[in-house]
Amino acid sequence: MSIIIKDETEIAKMRIAGRLAADVLDMIAPHVVVGITTNELNDICHDFIVDVQSAIPAPLNYRGFPKSICTSINHQICHGIPCDKKLKSGDIINIDITVLKDGFHGDTSMMFCVGKVAPYAQRLCEVTHESLFLGIEQIKAGATLGDIGHAIEKHAVKNRYSVVQEFCGHGIGRSFHEEPQVLHYGKAGEGLVLDAGMIITVEPMINHGKPQLKTLGDGWTTVTKDHSLSAQYEHTILVTQNGYEILTLRANER
Repeated sequence: MSIIIKDETEIAKMRIAGRLAADVLDMIAPHVVVGITTNELNDICHDFIVDVQSAIPAPLNYRGFPKSICTSINHQICHGIPCDKKLKSGDIINIDITVLKDGFHGDTSMMFCVGKVAPYAQRLCEVTHESLFLGIEQIKAGATLGDIGHAIEKHAVKNRYSVVQEFCGHGIGRSFHEEPQVLHYGKAGEGLVLDAGMIITVEPMINHGKPQLKTLGDGWTTVTKDHSLSAQYEHTILVTQNGYEILTLRANER
């Protein structure tokens, strides 16, 4: 599959899809509290996307995924399936949203701290968010994918964390997943050279312990092998001639 450079019409539609995805995270934030189930969070997001945004929750039935959002708690790295388990004080949870609007995707995720969270868990979330933005800051036409991965890995390792290597960011547009693959580790100056009009996701998954993982029997939920905490943030990014535009920027990040 070749890399798709978006034209101005496509970029305008990607801006809309990205803003809608960000709005879902802003909407759900007050609901992420002790005692709520991830199924309830899923249903609130689903109804908001369908009824309010007149859009489609892209994960639902994507390659057989059974829910409208991903909810990954504590040692779950990604692709956690919403269920009837209640959130408890001290949990950290990643909520991953992908909205499909007028044929284009907006993809974003963030961490939420539930109740009173241990300082080391809070710090993992902070460093992961910092790593995301250090990676994003490398983006411009003429930069390389290796520049992004290097900046993320350097910051994570400096803080004595590890980077998950089996999952990566990706191109996005009319398809949920397009080329290229965006690794969250690597060497500066290496890899594909970015061009203006490319749209990619950057979504580092950072572990408090070792990077090894395993996938549970449901075929989706991926967890840390050593049961250590994991955190992830994600944005959809447009590459511009002189830098980047974050299409999924949330209200509290603007």
